[in-house]
Order: sequence, then C-alpha cells, then structure tokens
Amino acid sequence: MSNTVTKAGLQVDGALARFIEGEVLAPLGKDGDAFWKGFASILADFAPRNRALLEKREDLQAKIDDWHVARRGQPHEAGSYRAFLQEIGYLVPEPGDFIIGTQNVDPEIATMAGPQLVVPILNARFLLNAANARWGSFYDAYYGTDALDAPPARPGGYDKARGDAVIAKARSFLDGAVPLASGSWSDLTGPDAIALADPAQFVGDTNRGKMFVNNGLHIEVVFDANSEVGRDDKAGIADVVLESALTTIADLEDSVAAVDAEDKLAAYRNWLGVIRGDLEDTFDKGGRTLTRRLADDVQIGDRALPGRSLLFVRNVGHLMTNPAILLPDGSEVPEGIMDAVITSAIGAHDVRGLGRYRNSRTGSIYIVKPKQHGPEECAFTNDLFDAVEDLLGLDRHTIKVGVMDEERRTSANLAACIHAVRNRIVFINTGFLDRTGDEIHTSMQAGPMIRKAEMKTSSWLTAYEARNVAIGLRHGLSGKAQIGKGMWAAPDMMRDMMEQKIGHLKAGANTAWVPSPTAATLHATHYHTMDVFERQKELGEAPGLDGLLAIPVAHGTNWSEDEVREELDNNAQGLLGYVVRWVDQGVGCSKVPDIHDVGLMEDRATLRISSQHMANWLHHGVCTAEQVMDSLRRMAAKVDAQNAGDPSYTPLVGNEDGPGFRAAVDLVFKGVEQPSGYTEPLLHAWRQVAKA
Repeated sequence: MSNTVTKAGLQVDGALARFIEGEVLAPLGKDGDAFWKGFASILADFAPRNRALLEKREDLQAKIDDWHVARRGQPHEAGSYRAFLQEIGYLVPEPGDFIIGTQNVDPEIATMAGPQLVVPILNARFLLNAANARWGSFYDAYYGTDALDAPPARPGGYDKARGDAVIAKARSFLDGAVPLASGSWSDLTGPDAIALADPAQFVGDTNRGKMFVNNGLHIEVVFDANSEVGRDDKAGIADVVLESALTTIADLEDSVAAVDAEDKLAAYRNWLGVIRGDLEDTFDKGGRTLTRRLADDVQIGDRALPGRSLLFVRNVGHLMTNPAILLPDGSEVPEGIMDAVITSAIGAHDVRGLGRYRNSRTGSIYIVKPKQHGPEECAFTNDLFDAVEDLLGLDRHTIKVGVMDEERRTSANLAACIHAVRNRIVFINTGFLDRTGDEIHTSMQAGPMIRKAEMKTSSWLTAYEARNVAIGLRHGLSGKAQIGKGMWAAPDMMRDMMEQKIGHLKAGANTAWVPSPTAATLHATHYHTMDVFERQKELGEAPGLDGLLAIPVAHGTNWSEDEVREELDNNAQGLLGYVVRWVDQGVGCSKVPDIHDVGLMEDRATLRISSQHMANWLHHGVCTAEQVMDSLRRMAAKVDAQNAGDPSYTPLVGNEDGPGFRAAVDLVFKGVEQPSGYTEPLLHAWRQVAKA
C-alpha cells in the first residue's frame, strides 16, 4: 500500500483518510484525531476477538471432520451426531421465550410487505436504478417481459395489440386490488367516474392522477389523454404505477469485487452519495447521453410518499481483511470492522438530517451482516455496533442489523442468534446457494453429496426454510422486522417468477429478493393478492432439528460416467462464467449465461456451491482430477463463446496460466481446505494479481 498516512498508530491509505476526514467527519462536526483514536481503540479490542471467532470456526470444523472420518463406512446415527454437536458447542441451548425489542423501525421494514432489491454498490448507475425502484410502471413491466401471456411486441415502435393486452391485464389487476363499487375498471370513462367499493382505499390526488392503497402498498393511476397510450384509452389512463421495491440492500459483499483501498473508497463514496442524495451517473444509451439521479418524493396534496427505496447497506462478514488500513503490528484491518465504522459514520449523515432526502424517517441506520456462524458471532456484531455508536455519538441501537441465515451453525441455533441481537434486529432471511455451500463444507468428510439439483428437495433444505420463518415469528419479528426469502435469479423468465414466487408469501415471508426493478414491480403484484401478515398468523410451529441436521450424502449411489460428466460440466460452467468476470474485470454481479445459455443473475455464492460440490466429489473419488480438468477446459471454450461479444473479455482458452482460469482451478482443487468453503481468499488473491 503506497501513499499511507499514520493515524493513531494505524497506517491508512491516504485517499481513504482524506475522504473520511473531509467528506464524512467534517459535515458531522467530528474531530478527526478523536475519531482515529476511537477507531484504533475499537480495532485493538475487536480485532483479536474477531481472530478468535475464526479460530473457533476452524476448531469446530476439525472436530466435525474427525467425527465423520472415524465413522466412515458406518450408518449415520442421527442421535449420536446431535449429541456430539452439543458436546463440542456447535449446538447451544435454546434461549427460552423472548420477544425482540427493536424500536424505531421504518414501516417499509416493520409493517409493509413487498419486494427487496440487492445491488452492487460499486455500480453507481445500478445503485441509483435500485434506489429509484420504489415506484415502477405496471405497463412497462408487462409490455417488455414474458410475464404477459400474449404475442411479443412487434419491432418498430409501439405495438398497439400488445399494448391493449397490457392494458387489459392492468384493468384486471385494479379490479382485484382496488375494486369499484360497481362494474369494472375496464368500463371506466374517466377519473371523475371512480367510485370505490372501499372509499378508504383512496389516498389522494397526485400531479399525474390518483393514488390508492391496498395491503399497505400504493398504486398510482396516471391519467393523460394526450399520451400515446392514454389518447386511445376511453378513461384516459396512461399508466398504472406500483409501489415496488420497498427496500434495497446496497451491497459491499457478495455482488462486488472489492479487494483494496481503491475499491473500498469507491464503494464508500457511492454509499455517501446515495445517503447525501447527490449521487449521479452519466452514461450513453442509444446514442444519447443520460444522467441518472435520485427520484424526488411523490406529492399527494400537501403530503408526500417516499420516492426512493429504503436503503440497507450490507457489510462484509467476519472472515476477510483488507490492505486499506494496517494495524500497528502491520496486519490488515478486519474488513467487517472497517465497514461497520465507515458505513455507520456515513449513515450518521442521514440520522442528522444532512442529506437532500431522508433514508430512515425513524433515525435508524440499517446494516445487513452476512456469513455469521452462530450466536457468539452475532453477539460480537452486537458489541461492535455498541462500540461504533459510542464512537459516533449515536443513541444505543441506532444501528439496526439484518442477520442472514446462510450458515449451518446459524440455522441450527437461529433463536439464540436472534436473541444475541434482540434489540437491534430488523431482518432475517434464507438463501439457497451460500447455505448449500456451507452444508457441503460442514459435512465434507461425511461422504459424496447428492447432485446439486437434488439439494432443492432435500430434507435439510425444507426444514431450513420452514424453521427460519417459524422461529422468526415465534420471537416477534412480525410487525417489527423483515423475514425474507432468496433471489429469483433469472431476470428474463418473469412468467415463471410470477407463477413460483407467490410461494414466498405463502411461506410467510414479508419480503423476497428480485433481480431487477422490473421484477420488483411484477413481484409487487403478489403482495396485493395476499396479506402476508395475515398469512403469518396461520403458520405452525418450527420443525425440529433432526430434519435440518440430515446430511445430504448420496448413500450407495453409483452414478454413470455420463451423469458425473453432466454434473461436473454444470458446476464448471457456472464457476468459470462467474469467476472470469470477477477476477479479470472486477465485476462482482452480472447476468451470466448458464450451461443452457439462460442468463442468471449470479454473485459470489454461485462459486461457493459449485466449487464445494466439485471439491467434495473429487475428495471422495466420484471423479478424478483429470475429469475435473477436462470439464474445466471444455467449459472454458463454452464460456469464451458466451462472452464473444464483450470487447473487454479475456478468453480462457489458451490462457490457462491467466488469473481467471487459475482461480477457478484453485477453487476446486483447494476447496476442501478453504475456510468454511468460502471463495473470498482465493478470489481476492487472484484479483490482486490481475490488477497488478
């Protein structure tokens, strides 16, 4: 690290230090020397605790590995396995009855139900698009996607036949969400003819039309008889605009490639920009230069509705360090501690009302904390946030936390994890990819795992999804916090999303991840058809631990050579397609074609499951090293062909010594030894090689 400055014994990247002092602390009226002294004190206290928690992870994993190795070839004994996990402290006692005490939570999180976006914080344009996805056009969402069961639009301007089908769909939606006292919205002749079955659903007039509400979500019907659509509409309706992405997670973690001070500074600067309200991005689209800014609030008479999604920021987990700051002993700063301090200091601008807009109207800062292993690590986060609040002069529990239930030790001890952060928790969720990656790694020595597609119907996953919701409800999250479900990864398959994602509401989730603003608008319609909070009252108790602890080992399976090749190819293609962009281009999230050329929104969790699955099969002799390399080489050619139109792409074929291909090879062949099966250490190392 060059151009460093010394701050309270810390070696800090000069540009980062200037940003913190000049742009973050100065508007808050904070003294720079006092801040650095306090930051150094936090690091002196928490960095050793952080290392100890990581050592405990490794110790527990070693004991679990030894247990499985000692019993290899014997039938799995669920009772003795569970007793063993209790004996080593992997399973902890349940905390007993309690209700979370979180206060000052914005309604978008606590009492409203709707879609959630996750966006890479390094891409300013995507970040602005996501923040502005609070409102979305029903007409655009259906006109431009396969969600509409009608022939696709003909090229060359507005296709009236498809437009008429969209309008009919919108009228049907309005009949269900905001029914008229008599007749149908399709019979409406103008705004003055609206008489609702429930007049309380009318909110007021906007400068474009009329605002309504259903299940807590707003619907604006836009009237413009002079518009291309409105002039042929007998009611003069030009659009139906839905309140869509209630919340957005600005992501510093799995969807970004941030490996040094330069990357972290860019990320923090974008976070400050959306909190201050002055972030802009200028870009070329179709030969025109456009500038994207944050949307204004939506005025209804003398009151306003928020024009932007409520923002969380996702910090990194406890594992990684970063060279942006060096500790007095020369070691790198724990990145999660650095994120907590700096993103909270930026969030304090919103608490103090220094921005153009308010993010939280209750004075809270919302941080999602991923990849925590069990209640001890959650308690560490709680203590860290206490210390950050003291450093910044914030009231206790100003900083709220979202706990991602994506590690097996967290799933198995979820109630105790919630208890550890019970006065600041605002979010739990489930996710298939990381959780499956940890499932494989935890039981790596137990035997070869079932095929990846079979994981989706395995008993542990079914128990995991149901337990997460039920345990959250048991401890009072309904009406105070979000219970979320994972990503719909295929942004071009909206019809399938509309058929399947209603299942997340039926499961009791009051938010779920979607891959785009358009998908948020489509998914928002689900929350008009079902009152999630009423659904939550109908759900039963959590399944027991036995299902969750069932290990997905393929007992007595003898796959054919074709089946092995098919599984390896599927994993290798996904692995290479994502890693080559991460390492060579620094792109942490993008639409990556799968082996069938279906574009999927992929982030780093994709690598964890693919690499761990291949490493597991290699470790247990299901495949050979030669078969793995054969798949990687053949899939490298496929990935190159899929990226042929990208002028900045570095081909994999003929470049096996390049950092992209070597990173992929390492992720498989060194997969067993990676901490918790995480991909970050190898990705960061090879990205730094590529940047150099």
